[in-house]
Amino acid sequence: MIDKHVTVIGGGVAGLSAALALSRFDLNVDVIESSPFLGGHAIRLACKATDACVKCGACIVEEKLLQALQNPRIRLFTNARIENMRQNQGFHYDRWQTPHRVDPDRCTFCGQCLDLCPRGAIQTGTSSGHKPFYALNPQLCRSAHDEDCQACQHGCPENAIRLDAETTQEACQSDAVILATGFTPFDPEIKPYGYRRFQNVITNLELEEKLRHTAGPLMTPEGKVVQNIAFIQCVGSRDAKLNHLWCSRICCGSSLRSARLIEWRQPDIVVTFFYIDIQNVGKNFDQFYSKAQGHFNFERSIPADIFEGNDGRLQVHFADSQTQEGKEATFDMVVLAIGLCPPQPLSNQKEAIDQRTTDDGFIQDTETSTGIFAAGTATGPMGIAESVASAESAAWSTIRYLHRSQA
Repeated sequence: MIDKHVTVIGGGVAGLSAALALSRFDLNVDVIESSPFLGGHAIRLACKATDACVKCGACIVEEKLLQALQNPRIRLFTNARIENMRQNQGFHYDRWQTPHRVDPDRCTFCGQCLDLCPRGAIQTGTSSGHKPFYALNPQLCRSAHDEDCQACQHGCPENAIRLDAETTQEACQSDAVILATGFTPFDPEIKPYGYRRFQNVITNLELEEKLRHTAGPLMTPEGKVVQNIAFIQCVGSRDAKLNHLWCSRICCGSSLRSARLIEWRQPDIVVTFFYIDIQNVGKNFDQFYSKAQGHFNFERSIPADIFEGNDGRLQVHFADSQTQEGKEATFDMVVLAIGLCPPQPLSNQKEAIDQRTTDDGFIQDTETSTGIFAAGTATGPMGIAESVASAESAAWSTIRYLHRSQA
């Protein structure tokens, strides 16, 4: 299709997959990502392979990112947002882009800026496809708040940092829009598990980053080897008190595969799962789950609370599923499998983008006559492979829409 243009809002695995699918039909695609780095939450995930691939899907987003970076029909905008979208013979909007303030052509990834910043405002990417690999968090950066601090800029040996770089605005237009805004991770701080109070209580996404960046034994922040670890499932999903009644679908499989990787690296570690029930994690589930039962402890109970002992270890209180008697177990680390919650709504776009939602708050698939489509976890919890399939389906619906509008 000649001179047709599609805007994809969201640069995670669904957004990248949709863009790649559209580009195969000679469409020009702009991907608008609000964060400094492409790949979404999936780019943070660790490969769970042990002695063989376990089909976790973590490598898929890396492949999609590298393909998108090399595709001449795809333009990628990070630290970007859309405002004032209106629909009149296509879509018209303003694209605002906040500068990274780190020049990817000059930066050599030496990391000196990480040590120089007094506020820890330097963010790092997680993939070799992240360029720039460093970005400044404006919420923490003193310079962004008009304070007199240029430590990173003065100390950069390559002169790659420009704190005076300004936000840019550009008027844009598009023939169709795909919403691939992803999910919002549940914040477990409101749960009685000590998250952000106890440093050895972490989320499954934080565990993924630990496993991704280290190949050795799992360590506590104090530098001790974790010998006893617990996973608590359904934190923020399947929770009637929060009116979060949906299952996040990926947590059981992800947690079990993470535990298997940890055990493969540390054969003596003791792993315990606290769960409501174990959801099917894909092909060969029965065989996979049977093997896990032979390696890990399973407690069909969701803990009531967690306390930190004088030795820094974590005391988990829960009820025995058979007797309902109170029990206690002690762990070096607790991993909270947090739920996949609906995406944040796009601000200032209500008139142009009718973000109709399901009862749970996820985006419904939009009528094809509007030229607006939805893909990936923005429409509901799903795994990486499902997100790719959803994105390709949305791309195909977009292509059919463009053909009809062109006729």
